[in-house]
Amino acid sequence: MELNAVTIGFAVFTIFTLGGGFGVVTTRNLFQGTIWLMVSLFGVAGYFILLSAPFLAAVQILVYIGAIAILITFAVMLTRSVTRIKVRYIRLLPSFIGSLLVFLILLFGITVPIFGGQLPEAAPQTVASTRDLGAALVSEHGYVVPFMLASVLLTGAMIGAIFIARDEKA
Repeated sequence: MELNAVTIGFAVFTIFTLGGGFGVVTTRNLFQGTIWLMVSLFGVAGYFILLSAPFLAAVQILVYIGAIAILITFAVMLTRSVTRIKVRYIRLLPSFIGSLLVFLILLFGITVPIFGGQLPEAAPQTVASTRDLGAALVSEHGYVVPFMLASVLLTGAMIGAIFIARDEKA
């Protein structure tokens, strides 16, 4: 592995992504968790820049950081009762160990069959256009299923947030 600007950028964005994710799961303050989420999403946008996908990086910053994370921040700030909840936390060690085991199983279960223990080849130098990306998002054999699953996940999160907010007022 050679030390160049891409390698250094990858290391910096990895620190942002993993550090932000660690901050999200370890903080008990919802507002600080949202800030850590923004840091992690910024690291992912940096990955898109390193992959020569500036459109996806802009979408990551505008949609996820600019819209969703800011919306979560306003929701936390406007529902003060949620930030003052005294939740009984289960000990974090069993959850951490379980999460680590699932991560390792997924890591080795996905990377070993794909790469066969070898490092992947360099990424291609040509990238698809925005038109190709849009067609892939809505085509039957493209990314329409993950796109729809993400919308179902966000809808479920919104319904859960409404349920929690209504439950607190009662």
